[in-house]
Amino acid sequence: MLIAILFILGIGNFAMHKAVLESGHPLLDSSPWFLHLLGGRVSLFAEFLILLAAMLLALGGWAAPVWFYAGYSLLNALAAWLILTGKV
Repeated sequence: MLIAILFILGIGNFAMHKAVLESGHPLLDSSPWFLHLLGGRVSLFAEFLILLAAMLLALGGWAAPVWFYAGYSLLNALAAWLILTGKV
């Protein structure tokens, strides 16, 4: 069950991350050079590694990574909303 929750949160995080990368927001121009490598795929790979680590820890019986990833997802959602609506 924990893996399913992480998987659903991961799909949401990838969608939000991709939407922000494609938004063309001026904030992206001030980001570090490595964010733009391979069209932003490096940052998506980092997103994948975070999800993978949380899933592997959850498979090991740890529940805390699920809560941390849920909090991380909420912060990502807030940041994506602020960027995509132009409030930042």
